[in-house]
Amino acid sequence: MLRRLYDWTLSFAGGKRAPAALGTVSFVESSFFPIPPDLLLIPMVVSRREKAWWYALLCTITSVLGGVLGYFIGAVLFTQVAEPILNLYGYMNKFDEFKVIFDDWGWWFVFFAGLTPFPYKVITIASGAFALNMPVFFVASLVSRGIRFFVVAGLLYFFGPPIRDFIEKRLGLVFTVFVILLVGGFALIKFL
Repeated sequence: MLRRLYDWTLSFAGGKRAPAALGTVSFVESSFFPIPPDLLLIPMVVSRREKAWWYALLCTITSVLGGVLGYFIGAVLFTQVAEPILNLYGYMNKFDEFKVIFDDWGWWFVFFAGLTPFPYKVITIASGAFALNMPVFFVASLVSRGIRFFVVAGLLYFFGPPIRDFIEKRLGLVFTVFVILLVGGFALIKFL
C-alpha cells in the first residue's frame, strides 16, 4: 500500500496541477493543516529536478503567506479560530506558560519552527496572539522557511538519482523516519 501511495504521489508530482497543490498545501500547513509540504516537494523535485529551485521558491513564498494567515488567526481570531485549533492539537493548556518564554525568544521560536518538523502553525498563531513584531515574524519566517525548502530541493537536485534510489529501496524506512520526525515535532511542543 505504501508503495502504491508513493508511486501515485510521484506520478502526480510531474502533473500540471502539482505546483498548485504544492502551493496550497504549503500555505495551509503554515496556519492549520497538519501535513507538511515536504510530502509533495520531495517527489516533485525527484520527478522534475530542473524545477527544483522554482518548487522551493513556491513552497517558501506560500508557506510564509500561510504563516501570515496564522499570525492573523492568532492576532484577530484567537478565541474563534485559534483556540479550537490549539485545543484540537492539545496545546491550549501550555499556551500561557509558553507566552512568558515567547516574549523573550519569539524570533528564535519562529526561526526554529520554520526549519524543523516542529509544528510551524503553532508558532505562527502564537506570534499573532502574543503580538510579535510583524516585520520580525515575517523575516524570521522567510529566512527559515527559505533555508528549509531550498536545502531539501538542493539535496534532491544535486543528489537526485541516488536519493530517489535510496527512497525507493528503503521506502518503509524513509516513511517511518518521516513519521517519527513529524510526531516528534508535535510531541516536543506538547511538552514545552
